[in-house]
Amino acid sequence: MFSDIGQLIFDNEAVAKTQDFTMGLEIEMQRVDETGELSQEPYPAGAGDERTNPWITNDFLETMSEVVTPPASHALDAMHYLFSLNNALRTALSPGELLWPLSMPPRLPKDKSTIPLAKMGPDKEAYLKEWVKRHGFSAGTPCGAHINLSIDNHVFELVYEHQQDRFKSRVELENYLYTVIAQGFNRYRWLITYLFGASPIAEAGYFDKNEGPNHPVRSIRQSSYGFGTKFRGDYTNVQRYVDRIEKGAKDGTLISDYEFHGAVRLKGNSNLKDLPKTGVKYLELRMLDLDPSSSVGVRTGTLRFLRLMASYFIMTPALHPEEVEKVIKRADEMNEIVSVEEPTSVTQFQAKAKALMRRLEMYANQIQLGPEYQEELEDLEDRIENPYTTPSARLMTHVKNDSLEDYALTRAKRYQNSALETIRPFKGFDQKRKLSAEDLKTELFKGSWEPQ
Repeated sequence: MFSDIGQLIFDNEAVAKTQDFTMGLEIEMQRVDETGELSQEPYPAGAGDERTNPWITNDFLETMSEVVTPPASHALDAMHYLFSLNNALRTALSPGELLWPLSMPPRLPKDKSTIPLAKMGPDKEAYLKEWVKRHGFSAGTPCGAHINLSIDNHVFELVYEHQQDRFKSRVELENYLYTVIAQGFNRYRWLITYLFGASPIAEAGYFDKNEGPNHPVRSIRQSSYGFGTKFRGDYTNVQRYVDRIEKGAKDGTLISDYEFHGAVRLKGNSNLKDLPKTGVKYLELRMLDLDPSSSVGVRTGTLRFLRLMASYFIMTPALHPEEVEKVIKRADEMNEIVSVEEPTSVTQFQAKAKALMRRLEMYANQIQLGPEYQEELEDLEDRIENPYTTPSARLMTHVKNDSLEDYALTRAKRYQNSALETIRPFKGFDQKRKLSAEDLKTELFKGSWEPQ
């Protein structure tokens, strides 16, 4: 079951380290008013400077708020950061403002040019205007949860020490392992869409007349009806990943390399061209819809499952280089099929989903991960067996007049009221200070539990 690298890690009793990913979270949510329309209020002053605050900012629209956590050693730590920053944003909102908890935006006006794009400086604003010309306004409005994963340094040290004949440098090893994980997540993106897809319908104004699916689906956002560019990356290796994106930017398929928004992005250097030389430092996973059953848009159990998948990909055999393009192309096709299936239907890939879950369960048992992982896997296996328990199907029970507006506003008000009940609301961004990660930690968790 293990690859040669996986067996090396197992033999050296270091499997637990493959679970110790440093994790960062980026969660987008739209600001709305109490009637369910995009907010007309200015960017909240209490959230700091939208152009320079690294922890609360905006994306695409002036109303699309994005909370960004510092890298944390444990998923639970990342969630505590997220919860505190999400509350800080909520307490900075104007009276009557709410955060829309769904991935698909609230109802959009007929004249979408009245909605202001994000104020991100001249260069970014010019890019956004060009993006809208190419893809249309609606395509940029869905929100999601982005998960950043960085492999524990101990894993690199162990493997490099024993396999220097195979990897000429530490950077070469880093690039290899991150590419293997990226391949795995692309290969099984369709399963993540099935398990966590939560955008079955769009509100009024998103689609033009006679556009969009003709029935509810698992995830509009993860389908061809969803977010923007449909440019496929090359995950064979880091050099080919960079070459494909640069070619797209050069021939005009992409506005710039910044426009590549694949389901998985290799990150590590602001200059993409230098990435093969300087090395990948983390992965950005972009395939999660917002989970409206959580005030912060993602659940701890979901992060636990993604960490388990990433660990499994490190430990098990990788794709042969000549197979990567074909396998990921097929996986993209499978994701499209799963995305547009009826939310309450059994997926046509149920047998494949069960097989992978069984392998993950065996892996978790082999390395004795503990009851919290067993419980999460059992819950997700139930979703595969019974599609009515998936997030998209659960959302369909709240649809009224082809809309989820009532449900979304009820949730949004509940979460907002909860945030406003905090005894000591965070005011650390009031002076538009740019806080370092350490300063943020000190300010957020004064006199309370704090991350490691």
